[in-house]
Amino acid sequence: MSNPNGYSRERAWSLLNEHTQSISLLKHALAVETCVHAYGEREADAQGLTGEVRAAFIEQYSVTGLLHDFDYEKHPSQQEHPFVGNKILTDQGWPEEIRTAILGHAEYSGVPRVTHLDKTLFACDELAGFLTACSLVKPTKSIHDVEVAGVRKKMKDKAFAKGVHREDIIKGTEELGVPLDDHIAFCIAAMQKNADTLGLEGSSANPPA
Repeated sequence: MSNPNGYSRERAWSLLNEHTQSISLLKHALAVETCVHAYGEREADAQGLTGEVRAAFIEQYSVTGLLHDFDYEKHPSQQEHPFVGNKILTDQGWPEEIRTAILGHAEYSGVPRVTHLDKTLFACDELAGFLTACSLVKPTKSIHDVEVAGVRKKMKDKAFAKGVHREDIIKGTEELGVPLDDHIAFCIAAMQKNADTLGLEGSSANPPA
């Protein structure tokens, strides 16, 4: 369905691929989208949205997750990301709600996170990356073998996935108003449902000879 605001997930996916070649960055975008989309569904239900209004609401969450790092490959510095991307999105007429959430996911941007969408993107970004890392160190390389307790243990291991900012996960969860264990479990479940697309379906740890 085409969003009444003139954008779509398909258009977002096309823009992401136009600016991003890295498979890992594309998979990260999909992982973040997966978690943010799931929260969008939950929020839409909480607001009692139905029909096309509900679909458009959720699509906005998906698009925000997909596009949050679309300029990162070409413009990774804090001076450029996500500001270069924001200019592109502005020039192309993407909604302010999406652009503001993307700006706000970078702590150094100084853009406050006010809306549920703003807070959801920030809360899901680093966690989605961390859950991917937790999956890939499993013998099965599967998100289906990732559990909350194991994630919490890995969060305390500073040598593991050093690029992930644990403080952002914790702060984001607090801003979203969700207990950390619940947030981790929610995102694991969302990623499990989309495991094949994320490349995290994995395989049996002990395949038959």
